[in-house]
Amino acid sequence: MRKVELNSETKKNIQENLLKRSPNQYDQYADVVEGIISDVKNKGDEALFSYTYKFDGATISKDTIRVTEEEIQEAYSLIDPSLIDVIRKAIVNIKAYHEKQKRYGWFDTSEKGTILGQKITPIEAVGVYVPGGKAAYPSSVLMNVLPAKVAGVKKIVMTTPPGKDGKVYEGTLVAAKEAGVDEIYKVGGAQAIAALAYGTESIPKVHKIVGPGNIYVALAKKAVYGHVSIDSIAGPSEILIIADETANPRYVAADLLSQAEHDELASSILITTSRELADKVSDEVDKFVEKLSRKEILLKSLENYGYIMIAETMEDAIETANEIASEHLEIMTKDPYMVMTKINNAGSIFIGDYSSEPLGDYMAGPNHVLPTNGTAKFFSPLNVDDFLKKSSIISYSREALEEIYPDIVKFANAEGLTAHANSISVRFEES
Repeated sequence: MRKVELNSETKKNIQENLLKRSPNQYDQYADVVEGIISDVKNKGDEALFSYTYKFDGATISKDTIRVTEEEIQEAYSLIDPSLIDVIRKAIVNIKAYHEKQKRYGWFDTSEKGTILGQKITPIEAVGVYVPGGKAAYPSSVLMNVLPAKVAGVKKIVMTTPPGKDGKVYEGTLVAAKEAGVDEIYKVGGAQAIAALAYGTESIPKVHKIVGPGNIYVALAKKAVYGHVSIDSIAGPSEILIIADETANPRYVAADLLSQAEHDELASSILITTSRELADKVSDEVDKFVEKLSRKEILLKSLENYGYIMIAETMEDAIETANEIASEHLEIMTKDPYMVMTKINNAGSIFIGDYSSEPLGDYMAGPNHVLPTNGTAKFFSPLNVDDFLKKSSIISYSREALEEIYPDIVKFANAEGLTAHANSISVRFEES
């Protein structure tokens, strides 16, 4: 990994380099995506079948596009039983964490006859996109589905691309069944997003779409936003570690590589106040890379977006971490909780030597769908609130309205909205 001195110039250069990975930088694919979306809107299932054959090499029809209960049971027979146990343990933790996020409506009344409040209602139908092939992650199924279930969403529809044999990865199907998905369809890519957004003969329209995907999926979600809601436009994975001389270099190196192995655009950054630690981590990274399975991806990722930044002070390190606003932030310092209190921008914060990032990916309970590319400055992890709608409640008695109606009339007339003013004053006309 390249080592750099942390200063204003290097910080700016690194941030600019990281932003090159944003889906917003790949607008050259936008026309292709728009064409796919248009085809699905106009041709429905016919377009889905055609694109599935073109991109996935699978032949599907109206009779085979939906995953059957028999296919799900077959998946259970193929999967390692011990993995089913792990999935169920993860579900318990994820549900328990998200249950604590539940919110409830409220009402406030006054003696004059006013009722003000907030009604909270689950979104009725949610679509969950799940990547297929080598990028099939059962853990992502759980993280996207379970907050919706906790929120009370009535209908959860999942789409995922099939293999050439027309089948879906067994781990995905088992995770979906265990999490409580209602319907599963064999379609992926931008065409799946379009189907969820607009509906086809086979796939029902939903009100919100969540889940990760490639650049075509990301741009498709961006294109349909407004017609339906979406979770976010996700970018490549990233980790930033703040460490001092007390950190274990092997732990730091291992955790940096845990994100670098995702893909060649993944970012792994260490910011440390210890030059000795920087050298040791660099050596440990080299040793690990030689024996890990995804060596080519690791090398490319580290070459493009791997950095060891040496800071003069811990305050400089913290300031830089807040500016980068990483998806995952680990803190391995003498006083990690002090550092944590000064972190304002991060998707998920891992504290101490034994809180490695994969703990959050699989088992701890907090959601691993996190803001990327600096969007942690204004976005949060996927959570129960993402699957709820809030409606304001207003009720006034005549007595309560009479006290303030002249003020409302004055406000409306000042804005030139005489019909607004009339709507209030008509209630107090002399008979």
